[in-house]
Amino acid sequence: MSVHPKQNTGGDANKKIIVWLMAIVIGMFGFGFALVPLYNVFCSVTGLNGKTGGQIALPAVLNVDTSREITVEFVATLNENMPWSFYPDVRSVKVHPGEPTRISFYAKNNTNEKIIGQAIPSVAPGLAATYFHKTECFCFTEQTLQAGEEKHMPVVFIIDSDIPKDVNVLTLSYTFFIKPGSEAAVSLAHNSKHQEL
Repeated sequence: MSVHPKQNTGGDANKKIIVWLMAIVIGMFGFGFALVPLYNVFCSVTGLNGKTGGQIALPAVLNVDTSREITVEFVATLNENMPWSFYPDVRSVKVHPGEPTRISFYAKNNTNEKIIGQAIPSVAPGLAATYFHKTECFCFTEQTLQAGEEKHMPVVFIIDSDIPKDVNVLTLSYTFFIKPGSEAAVSLAHNSKHQEL
């Protein structure tokens, strides 16, 4: 009677599955960081999703329409891995089209290390985004908060007087993302991988 050696295919199969799952987790994490630049390119090409434009200068003569009032609501969200507190100092304001308005958002780094973030704005309804202009905004540059640091970040905006008459409410939203490659992002990625395993 001949005895065949026992084949250890189960262990090899498990190793292959673990390697594939690790590759998928790393790929998904990398794709999450790539979403910010991909979103910017998509919105600049298509004009969809209420992506607001860059900084503009205040006109020398303001064309304020005092016969109308538009309610502007503010929403603040954080990317899944962003360990900050972030919210608007006021939830909404009423403004006249053509009138510069200043508001601010509060942010606090809740970790023990420096974090660099970038805010991505959007306006709803999306078609009204072309009438919404910012002259000052924390979203124009990356924001660095040291461990435990907090600050109020200003936004100055003007709604174009030519905005359609049926638009009475706008929502300005910001989502904060961790800058790819920052110390905190690397640390969070490392912790995230261990939690998923």
